Amino acid sequence: MHIGSATGTAVTDEIASYDPLPSDDELCRWAARDRETARVFRRGAAVAVAAPGLSMRDRLVVTGPPAEAIPLARDVAGEVGRGYRLFGDRGLVDALVHAEPALRPTAGFGWMHRTGSPAVPPDGSARWLPPAAAPGVTALLDQAFPDSYAYPGRPGAADRWAGVPAEDSGEPLAVAALAWCAPTVGLLAGVATAPAARGRGLGRRVCAFVLAEALAAYGTAALVVDDDNTAALRLYRSLGLGYRPLRAASFG
Repeated sequence: MHIGSATGTAVTDEIASYDPLPSDDELCRWAARDRETARVFRRGAAVAVAAPGLSMRDRLVVTGPPAEAIPLARDVAGEVGRGYRLFGDRGLVDALVHAEPALRPTAGFGWMHRTGSPAVPPDGSARWLPPAAAPGVTALLDQAFPDSYAYPGRPGAADRWAGVPAEDSGEPLAVAALAWCAPTVGLLAGVATAPAARGRGLGRRVCAFVLAEALAAYGTAALVVDDDNTAALRLYRSLGLGYRPLRAASFG
């Protein structure tokens, strides 16, 4: 189906849910995790995926050369609504913001990712937590990371939670989740360590465990981290994750 208006020979097409995803880009594969709800569009070499409720937001992931991605983003925003938040490589989103004054950019952040085998094998101290541990996970997040998008019970964010339990009480001291995962991309989220347990490497242990599980199950593991979170960036790089600079932007 054609949408928007043609410019020269370029036309924005919507890709049917039963057709192959026209991009192998990790961001597109992640955003198109549910082909029944996500809508996929293409214009030349640019691809956009409108994914409702992805990591607690309606997101419009856009990839490709700016000359095609800019009119593609305009067409798709007109089709799905301007409540969707643009999400993509930093240079591309900056070009979109420059071309569309109504867009308001966020600060920079990173998509960190790895394929293949884990760089740091888990040491056995972290494990998957049972559903009964959800109140303990929630309490830890409330204390250590209340801004986390991933919380037990939130849509798409309760896939699986792992933790390092305390030896005496069994309550989790550090946690991490696999949430909003796609068939070929496992997303780590909700990484937190109780303030009283910091400095003992527990966050590294639970991340190493979930990273290994994600790589085994999905082939690619990824997470999103703010650029100003230097401690997290250092941890994830030490686990062998590469960094891809991203930005988001919302219509004002």
